Amino acid sequence: MGCAGGVANGVNTEHGSYATARGHALAGARLYIPREQIEDAERRDRLGIPAGLEFKTKPQLAIEITADAIADGTMPLWPAGDEVYGQPGELRGHLERHRTGYVLRVPRTFRVPLPGGRQMRADQLAAKIRPKWWQSASVPGSKGDRVYDRAWAATVSPRHTMLIRRNQATGEMAFHYRYLPEGRHASLKTLVRVACLRWPVEEGFEFGKDYFGLDHSQVRLYTSLLRHTVLAMAALAACAVTAAAARERTSSLPPMPASPDEKTARRPRPHPADRQRGQTPVLPAHPYLTDHRPPRPLAPLAAPPPGTSKVAPPPGTAPAPGRPMTR
Repeated sequence: MGCAGGVANGVNTEHGSYATARGHALAGARLYIPREQIEDAERRDRLGIPAGLEFKTKPQLAIEITADAIADGTMPLWPAGDEVYGQPGELRGHLERHRTGYVLRVPRTFRVPLPGGRQMRADQLAAKIRPKWWQSASVPGSKGDRVYDRAWAATVSPRHTMLIRRNQATGEMAFHYRYLPEGRHASLKTLVRVACLRWPVEEGFEFGKDYFGLDHSQVRLYTSLLRHTVLAMAALAACAVTAAAARERTSSLPPMPASPDEKTARRPRPHPADRQRGQTPVLPAHPYLTDHRPPRPLAPLAAPPPGTSKVAPPPGTAPAPGRPMTR
């Protein structure tokens, strides 16, 4: 268990969150059953684990959660996740087969396919990006705004790019691998916003535990755990929908854009009460998911001179020029 830093007596679950501009809630879950429990017939029978259940890794459980959303017609345009899901190719392949775009975190050692059959580590690719191709952007976080440099680099596929984030103070970098299905377009601003949507699932998980008893089950039986998880998730989802509807009726702020690329309407200066956070646990805490602070448009990424490095942005995908917002 990650929270214990080793093997411990506990229950691991895999959760997916459905996040929109109006709020978010847990929308899918699977129990993570360790291999030793599945392979031990006596223990398996004692825990009530179904006979046909096979061991699944976390990316494989994520495939099951997204497969349910695809079958139900509720799959969002952009799934996001951390390195656990971005490094293996299983989830990426599954989403690509279903023409679902993604922005998934990958480690610095991720091998990026380049033209000519070459491969290069993500951190080596970042080192080849010219200074003028980096853009500065302020990203709201739980501890206030943080300023990062961002750039993207082309790969062997026109549908795949690397989104790179660099901390201006420390130089630390983070890497995201992005897939864009045929017929869809996305600016760098959109990719940055999607990359910042990895955290609603953590917030939903914490809200579920603190306010809806998601982790209050003391039983260790498979069916009982599933029932308790579904009940807590249903309560959280009902309150998230209710809070979103109430906020839409009472807020004096303009409506959020229907898509990530649509411009936000000019808004009046919000009342101080609208700036307060944490009043309702099911409301989104991430500023990119609220209408309190519209994200600032990113400056266009400079196009490379002809015949220069292959790590330039893919042709035709640079964002349109815009006037940056100021405060």
